[in-house]
Amino acid sequence: MRAPIGKLANSEEGTAVLELGLTIPLVFVLLLGMIDLGRGYSIKLQLEQVAQRSVEKVMNGMADRSQLAAIKAEAASAAGVPASAVTTNAWLECSAAGGGGTPTYYNYPTDDDQPCANGQTSRRYLRVNIVKTFSPIFDFHWAGSNPDGTYTIAGATSVRTQ
Repeated sequence: MRAPIGKLANSEEGTAVLELGLTIPLVFVLLLGMIDLGRGYSIKLQLEQVAQRSVEKVMNGMADRSQLAAIKAEAASAAGVPASAVTTNAWLECSAAGGGGTPTYYNYPTDDDQPCANGQTSRRYLRVNIVKTFSPIFDFHWAGSNPDGTYTIAGATSVRTQ
């Protein structure tokens, strides 16, 4: 009777199945983590593309900086976020006198009538920033997560309009 138990204890049959059973959950969790990471990166790319499309209207002459509200509404609609999640900024940059030093910035629309001084180069810019929350599959509250377990993802672009 002792011989069959000793033979069974020394048998290595089935160890591959046992090892596979131990590693499958780890591989499955890694696969889901990669899928989750891909989903988050896809959302970031989508937000950046929406921001770029919204400033293309300015570049193509279809809109100007006076239509920041329309650009904001269109970007929010395309990204599927509320208008409060989109910020648009326009500003005028005047080069420093003599080409050195720090340039002067004027915000639109309050300082839009402010011209650059003689000898300064003017440049006008527009920036669109879109923020969206991402809920991952796993709720681990890792670094950078919000208190509710979501992550804030932003997509932004800027363009020089003059």
